[in-house]
Amino acid sequence: MNIAKYIDHTILKPQATVEEVKKLCMEAREYNFASVCVNGCHTKLVSNELAGSDVKTCVVVGFPLGAITKEAKGFETVDAIKNGADEIDMVINIGALKDKNYALVKEDIEAVVSAAKGKAIVKVIIETCLLTEEEKIKACEISKDAKADFVKTSTGFSTGGATAEDIALMRKTVGEDLGVKASGGVRDYKTAVDMINSGASRIGSSNSIAIVNESKSL
Repeated sequence: MNIAKYIDHTILKPQATVEEVKKLCMEAREYNFASVCVNGCHTKLVSNELAGSDVKTCVVVGFPLGAITKEAKGFETVDAIKNGADEIDMVINIGALKDKNYALVKEDIEAVVSAAKGKAIVKVIIETCLLTEEEKIKACEISKDAKADFVKTSTGFSTGGATAEDIALMRKTVGEDLGVKASGGVRDYKTAVDMINSGASRIGSSNSIAIVNESKSL
């Protein structure tokens, strides 16, 4: 297993500096990770730093709460793609899901999918730690109906991260049509493998190098 190609090498802390982001990009090129995942203000920097490599530029939208309008998420998406984003990780409107306002949840995701217009893949962060099992299933079903490319567990900024059980549930719900990303708390090789074995096709982690180096030592 080439574990590196499963990993989005991630730095989303608000205090991330330009030098830290550049270092992340250098590491991503060296290890050949799937992508570098950053906040929108770093999009152009990351795109430039990764130019000529196979590593994608991944940008979060509506992050970390998801509690902005669909129009704002659409604008963020257009701006990110204009500055070089290949992948968009958006946060759903969690309150709308809990209100059972499923039309709004779908419109929210569709706004990002439409703004991406096939120029970037869209991953939908459902923030599993805040949801019941029924809500997790519904969020995945809506994401699939809205033509998203992936569903993703977590922002890493809420009350919990990815679990193998949630990954298995999400994979069962979306089938093989969508990717499933495990993010939040994936800090070692064993956990990463557990997620992949449960159905994850992508891993988000800020401990990416440690995971790869551990895999090489086994």
